[in-house]
Order: sequence, then C-alpha cells, then structure tokens
Amino acid sequence: MTQPELARRANVGLSTVVDFERERRSLSTEAIEKLQQALEAAGIEFIEENGGGAGVRFRKRAKPQPKTK
Repeated sequence: MTQPELARRANVGLSTVVDFERERRSLSTEAIEKLQQALEAAGIEFIEENGGGAGVRFRKRAKPQPKTK
C-alpha cells in the first residue's frame, strides 16, 4: 500500500503518514488509531509483545467452505 493510499484510507493527511514513517514527530492517539484501523481493514494483524517483540503480519484468510449440494 502506498503512503497516499494509506492516508486516504485512514482519512489523515499524507504528511501524517510520511512523518510517522520517518519518525519526524509524535502523532496524536487519534491519528495512530486511524492508521491502525486502516491497516487492519486491509488485512494486517498487529501482534502484541510476547517475548519475541511486537510486530505485524497478514491476517490468515478463511479457507473457502466446500460447496454443498
């Protein structure tokens, strides 16, 4: 996902995304929540600290159910 696409999906300014990625400034809690929600809606799962460090991954897709006759 491009920075402009993330900004659009999160309803934040492009400069917010750029500044966050480059660690130029601290973002408001609201802006961070919007970015997280947009990424989660796109299939990203945020992983809590579990001894191996916090991280992200693609959410597993549900397996298609077999068609019944």
